[in-house]
Amino acid sequence: MKPPEHGPDDNEELVYTDDAIVGRAFRWSAITLVALVVVGGGAYWVLRPRPAVAPTHVTRLTAPETAAKPAAPVPKATFTDITESAGIRFRHDNGAYGEKLLPETMGSGAAFLDMDGDGDADLLFVNSTSWPGHAPADGKVATAALYRNDGTGKFTDVTKGSGLDIPLYGMGVATGDFDNDGRPDVLITSVGGARLFHNEGQGRFTDVTASAGVGGDPKDWSTAATFFDMDNDGDLDLFVGNYVRWSRDIDAQVGYKIDGTHRAYGPPMNFQGAFPRLYRNEGGGRFTDVSATSGVQVKNPSTGVPMAKTLGVAPMDIDGDGWTDLAVANDTVQNLLFRNKHDGTFEEMGALSGFAFDSYGNVRGAMGIDACRFTKDGRIGFAIGNFANEMTALCVAQPTPGGGSHPLFADEAIAWGIGGPSRDPLKFGIFFFDYDLDGRSDLLSVNGHLEEEISKIQNGQRYQQPAQLFWNAGDAGFSQVQSEQAGPDLFRPLVGRGSAYADIDGDGDLDVVFTQSQGAPLLLRNDQALGNHFVRLKLEGSTANRDGAGAQVKLVANGEPQWRNITSTRSYLSSSELPVTFGLGKATNVDEVEIVWPGGKHQKLTEVPVDRLTRIQEPK
Repeated sequence: MKPPEHGPDDNEELVYTDDAIVGRAFRWSAITLVALVVVGGGAYWVLRPRPAVAPTHVTRLTAPETAAKPAAPVPKATFTDITESAGIRFRHDNGAYGEKLLPETMGSGAAFLDMDGDGDADLLFVNSTSWPGHAPADGKVATAALYRNDGTGKFTDVTKGSGLDIPLYGMGVATGDFDNDGRPDVLITSVGGARLFHNEGQGRFTDVTASAGVGGDPKDWSTAATFFDMDNDGDLDLFVGNYVRWSRDIDAQVGYKIDGTHRAYGPPMNFQGAFPRLYRNEGGGRFTDVSATSGVQVKNPSTGVPMAKTLGVAPMDIDGDGWTDLAVANDTVQNLLFRNKHDGTFEEMGALSGFAFDSYGNVRGAMGIDACRFTKDGRIGFAIGNFANEMTALCVAQPTPGGGSHPLFADEAIAWGIGGPSRDPLKFGIFFFDYDLDGRSDLLSVNGHLEEEISKIQNGQRYQQPAQLFWNAGDAGFSQVQSEQAGPDLFRPLVGRGSAYADIDGDGDLDVVFTQSQGAPLLLRNDQALGNHFVRLKLEGSTANRDGAGAQVKLVANGEPQWRNITSTRSYLSSSELPVTFGLGKATNVDEVEIVWPGGKHQKLTEVPVDRLTRIQEPK
């Protein structure tokens, strides 16, 4: 075949061919050179003079500090189920009809509050209701339930005509006297925004959501909320957390299937987060939404969407500056810690402080939260109930290097004896309380799964789960309490959700209530008979807010200090009583009580009676 004739570009083509030939020759030369270097280097490596071997340096490692087992046995202090005998007939209704909508899994909270000012703790249960188009055949619409306490732990249903007997898909409850009239008001969070009810007295409440301006958006799914005085001006402001951006259509699009075939309740990872809302109390029953300017609306830095998926909030002065900060527990995203900057704004420092993630930098499924100075030296601990197969978090304040103003936290759940036993259950309601009145704060967790069929998918998991109680043995850490020490009623398996405590019968020890999803609550009377003494204090502000919310109380007995933070916001979607209880053990007198009121005013008392409740008014 005749070769092709050269054209105008033949010279360029020939240059390329020549370069290729030269390149091949160069590569062979380079390969030969590299081979010589390798052979020579190998010979040197074999024949090189050997240096003297340096002595081996062994770095001594110490294991993480772990609390020893308690030296003293766990005391016997029985809790008795009195739900029916106390007159409680409430049953939670999640409205489920088979479509498996995410809000149906979340349950609702409860609140102990003295609604009528007679000195004892009444009881409010939040309820969900039927979905549109799925009203019950009998026409009975589910609403919240309000019970009046007669002072002995016997309750009467006073829901009808209370103003709280309206249907809404309720979630949580926050209580606080927002207008300082001496009566606790009620905020109920729900799918569809929040509702504020003003306490008119005599067991009557008026919906003032619109006039107060705190309803949020009808598309909100509001969850955890708290009344607190963010600016120390003497009235209670309001923080309302929202869970995720949700609607029935979004839920259907997510289309979660637990076994790949059948629709199930999905985790929140596939739902966008939602901003919380912060309302400043302007007085006169009106609030201003300062959410956007206050620093509490944090965006995901990667996506720009709202970060928070809030299920718990704990108001606490974390740095001792006299201003209330906020710790926020989020589900499957990082927890947030808002430090009060004294000017109506907050600095988010969850990651900076060590509060945001677990010890490995992972997020967890956080539900309820509570804060307490539970150590002998008064360090703050945040207990956070997490999802199944995740330990309860116990974020404890650490010494700050160089005396810096930014607090630091570390999860010490394992060291304190809580981590291992708490791993398996799905934790919701959680709070600190001194159930045996020995002067140390114990920890109670209420548990229950989301999916009814979970046992078919995960071995060892159950839909109904028992609560867990941890006894505080001081420096020796916490010890898990068993049924032979606290009775079987406390550990009855439930689809547990909210929890709260109060002294419902005036005997000085703390009784508890658990709520459960799509079921009856559990009211448990504390029947401990250990002979320990106590002090109960009810604060009343004058220049500070009437509830004394945000005040820090220190009691010293027999030279041993204890601390309490004044707030009703604890646990998961729930509120406990405002009076604080100090167990004294066998001590029969109090050395001193010191109160730091919101804003920094100090008050000291030395004559405090034992085994009774004392009302303390802030000096003007």
